[in-house]
Amino acid sequence: MPETAQHRSWTMSQVKSKDTSPEMTVRRLLHSMGYRYRLHGKNLPGKPDLVFAGRKKVIFIHGCFWHGHDCKRGARIPSTRQDYWLAKVGRNKERDARNVSSLEQAGWSVLTVWECELKDRVALAACLTQFLGGPQSFGLPPPVSFGRSS
Repeated sequence: MPETAQHRSWTMSQVKSKDTSPEMTVRRLLHSMGYRYRLHGKNLPGKPDLVFAGRKKVIFIHGCFWHGHDCKRGARIPSTRQDYWLAKVGRNKERDARNVSSLEQAGWSVLTVWECELKDRVALAACLTQFLGGPQSFGLPPPVSFGRSS
């Protein structure tokens, strides 16, 4: 059944830019790990999905198709209007690179989490912990242990 222009327009209007499933997955994981963050930094280039202002770090959570990742899902090309989609994804990649460059020049550290990386939660948690660091990297004193020392 061929798709009408109206149906395609409706379908595209349903694509969310905030609170997507991949974004919610990462947010829940970070919150369960004890990290706190701000959402969609409006005053920063690219409006990063997660902002850790005290650490001067941001995280973008990208869909593989929309941002042209080099994985299987990101490399697929729609069967219709290929010229349009290749140009659109190309523009997205250029914009992403400009935003990352602007953030890094302003002293921010940037991490991009790809949709395909969400399958391995253990590896994702390790990557996020390595990027964000522990309490010591945030300027807090090390934890104090109470009780007897052996």
